[in-house]
Amino acid sequence: MTFDHDIKATVRTIPDYPKKGILFRDITTLLADARAFRRAVDELVHPWAGAKVDKVAGIEARGFILGGAVAHQLSAGFVPIRKKGKLPHTTVRIAYSLEYGIDEMEMHADAVQPGERVILVDDLIATGGTAEGAVKRCARSAPMWSRPASSSTCPISAAPPSCARWTFRCAR
Repeated sequence: MTFDHDIKATVRTIPDYPKKGILFRDITTLLADARAFRRAVDELVHPWAGAKVDKVAGIEARGFILGGAVAHQLSAGFVPIRKKGKLPHTTVRIAYSLEYGIDEMEMHADAVQPGERVILVDDLIATGGTAEGAVKRCARSAPMWSRPASSSTCPISAAPPSCARWTFRCAR
């Protein structure tokens, strides 16, 4: 099997969900396929093998699954970025645009420290609004640089405009 078949063939596309005109990429089928899931995680980890990564931030909810696996493989901590009102401690918040509306997310205010190297993982990027919002939120916590980790096709997106891996470094 080729790489494209391994990964892309296991991502189900659901038309008109959550609203008409949206093609929803359902990764639950990828997660159920042990070989494809392992391959996706390996591809997300590969660019940082041997690099110093302090934390991996994952965007709710599918980013928790993939980000947690990536953090484990890199021996890094994990930072959950959640929907508004879901975290129990002091949080920082940002609004972001989705392809079908506007939402807000939060992370703990003390989750990322100055100087830490952080990778942001989400399952795939449609408009990039969620990932951009997460990077902006972290930038408000501490100045940083950010960039897409790869200009290549994202390993788990069926029709990716960009990759679902971002890296940034906090500095004060």
